[in-house]
Order: sequence, then C-alpha cells, then structure tokens
Amino acid sequence: MSHTPANRADPQTPHQDLHSELGALRGEHPGRARNPVIKVADLAWLEFAKPDLDRAEVFARDFGFAIAARTERELWLRGTFAGSPCMVIRHGPASRFIGPAFRTAERADLGRLARATRTDVRDIDVPGGGQAVALLDPSGFPVRVVHCAEQLPALSEQQSLTLNTGTEHRRTNATQRPPREPSRIQRLGHVVLETRVFMRALNWYLDTLGMIVSDFLFLDGQRQRGPTMAFIRCDQGSLPVDHHTLALHLGPGTDYVHSAYQVTDLDSIAAGGEYLAERGYRRSWGIGRHIQGSQLFDYWRDPDRFMLEHFADGDLFSCDLEPGWAPMSASGLAQWGPPVTRDFLGANPSPAKLREVMTALRGDNELDPTRLLGLMKAMSS
Repeated sequence: MSHTPANRADPQTPHQDLHSELGALRGEHPGRARNPVIKVADLAWLEFAKPDLDRAEVFARDFGFAIAARTERELWLRGTFAGSPCMVIRHGPASRFIGPAFRTAERADLGRLARATRTDVRDIDVPGGGQAVALLDPSGFPVRVVHCAEQLPALSEQQSLTLNTGTEHRRTNATQRPPREPSRIQRLGHVVLETRVFMRALNWYLDTLGMIVSDFLFLDGQRQRGPTMAFIRCDQGSLPVDHHTLALHLGPGTDYVHSAYQVTDLDSIAAGGEYLAERGYRRSWGIGRHIQGSQLFDYWRDPDRFMLEHFADGDLFSCDLEPGWAPMSASGLAQWGPPVTRDFLGANPSPAKLREVMTALRGDNELDPTRLLGLMKAMSS
C-alpha cells in the first residue's frame, strides 16, 4: 500500500504510515467530542435472544467460550481473562441481537451519565452483581453502560507456541503439534453495527460515551459528503487500547454485523477453525489479516447465522493518534487472505434485503440513491 500524504500544508500527524493512508482535510469530522459526558473504558458484553439455549451452549463451547453462568432463561459466556462476561444469551421466541453493554471504570460515571440523560442507575443481574444505565442510541439499539461489582477470576490460557524465525532459534529438539481443539476465547474485542443514521449514531457514541475514531472510510467520489464507516476505540488516555471496540457503517438496515473475540495466536485461529469445520459449522471468510486494525481474522456463522470472529494480534492505539481516512472498498478489507466472500459482505440478495433497501430509501435517514450506489460499488471493488 502506498502512503501518500494529504494534499495540505499542515504537518503530518502521528497516524501517518500507521493506519489509513490520509489524514483529515480541513473542516472534516475531528473524530472525537470536545466535552463528552463520560468516557467508557471498554466493551463489557453483548446481549442476544435465542429460542434454543442448549444449541447456543454447544456452539459456544465449540467456538471457545467458557460458561460463566447458566439458568433456564439465561446463558452467560466468558473468556479466560479476568473481568466481565463476554456475552449473555437470553431465552426468547426468535433469534435476535439486543444490544451492547459498555463498561465504566468508575461507579460515579453511571451517576453522571444518568443525570445527563435523565435516566436511572439500576441494579442488574450479572454474575458478581452490578449496576447499569439503560440508553437507546440513535439507530434504536438498546445500549447499557455498566459497572460490575466483582470481576470474574482468570481461567487457564491456551499457550502460544514457541516459534523459530530466520535468525532466532528458540525451539530445538522439539516439534510443533498444536492440539485440534476449540480456540480458547480470551476476551470480547469489538462489535460492528450497520445503521441508516450513521452520522447521528457516530456523534452520539463520541458525545455520550467519550469514544474516539481511529479510522474513517469514505465512498469513492463522495468524500465531500463525509465518511460512511468509522472504527471507534475507547479513550483511556496514554494507555493503548484496541484499534476499535465499536465499528459503525452506513447501510440500508439497522443490524448486527459481527462481533470479534481475541484468541492467543495464529495457530489458535487455524486449529480452532479446523475444529469448527469438522463439526459442520460454516466459515464466512478467512483466514487473513485486516488493514484497519491489522488483526489476523477468521469469521464463522453460528447455527442462528450470527457472524463471530476469532482474531489475534490487533493494533493498539493511545489517545494521541488522530483519525486516518481511506476509501471504502471490499479489496481494502484485508492485507492478505482469500477473496472476501459475498456472505461476509451481506451481498446475497433476498426479498427481505430488497424490502430493507426500499424502506431505507423512503425513510428519513442518511441513505439515498447516490449513497446506495456508492456502497454497492465499494463492495464490488
């Protein structure tokens, strides 16, 4: 990839040669709020509803989750790292994504958020106990901001392999035989959401939760209309955090796209993928390495067709880096790996998808025919 600086007199910002090719042009979105209500520390967990918790638990174990708690109505999943659970699946009549929960570092943040949004701080039923403020983002996703009373203890890790490189020989008189077993999930990394009101949703997460943008993507020939995708991280000052905890992109739906879970290394991704394939699960796309975020990735569908990602070796940014800007394209999703699939892009036509597009074009939102054609072009380029 070439790294051509933006056509401007300003000096290069720290993002140059680190993530997207270009920095912002004068007057473009700054990627952060001047005075956010609070600053969330991380993504705590994701909430789903499914009609069959037994089937959900089988997939969860095969994918590499540990079980934090199980009742007749709820299934709490966790990784090996100490902290909060990764996911809660509640029994419901149909499979659906409910929304994300973000974690605050301080209990006082909940009170500040509740006062600013005219809501209440309430106790929640989570392993170890906790409290939360319940909000609704501009897309209509329920968003909870939580503070947990107790952390789950760490579990045993899947050990990374000792690797020999060209000049460094760390392993001698020993073979490499990674076990054929589930990839052991360490933690929840990020969630990607599609929205018809991209800019309103983006500004809400920056203004309300204090998140900051790592990378913007824009449509070819439409940069003057602003970005159509943002990779957003938490702001913990000088402490480096994941390149993105949340990603939003403009589209005809208001949908969950995928969520990502960190594992130990590439061997864990590959051996765990073989384990999933042997049990009849369907890979959506992988294995490869992303551009924005640099993660090694592998995407799978669960029995309810939700997409989940194993990832390792992602970028970590402190608050100092300014947003990068790059054109949006299917070919720009990976540095290497197999061609991106139609399944991953959500490009398989269906009556439901066509109805979604027509509803969006008639509605009061940010999708219009020019934007839609630009998105279609980007996903085929």
